[in-house]
Amino acid sequence: MNEINHDTPADVSPSLEFALRLARAQATLVRRLDQVLGGYHGISFGDFMLLHYLNRAPGGRLRRVDLAERQGLTASGVTRTLLPLEKIGLVERQQDPRDARVAYAAITATGRELLANAVTVAEQISKELLRNCPTAHFDELSGALALIAGMNASNS
Repeated sequence: MNEINHDTPADVSPSLEFALRLARAQATLVRRLDQVLGGYHGISFGDFMLLHYLNRAPGGRLRRVDLAERQGLTASGVTRTLLPLEKIGLVERQQDPRDARVAYAAITATGRELLANAVTVAEQISKELLRNCPTAHFDELSGALALIAGMNASNS
């Protein structure tokens, strides 16, 4: 009978090794940003990303389906994320005047102000977490991550 040696890691492909390291790095990054953004601004990193995407969008608004695509969530997941942000005045719902079936999520002035302050904290934490990574690699790594996420200039 063959026994499995748990002391020796199984051979894995470079792509699987990258995926495993990427998942661990993402978990570390989100945990740290959640902790700091929550402590200083009362928002999660997911909330920060949502505000960031809305802020970058034309007119500061996006259809919920487009916001879901950018965040890698379902439309219902975005709706659940937006509700508390609407209650505290960071985002608002807007109807399309030409099509009542289309609703937008829009960042408010309060949301823009909070985001401007939160960006400073997020930048500081990002620099701290990436301090040992040569900045020359950022463009190449960023491009690889964009490919994995299916991102292009219009949804980044």
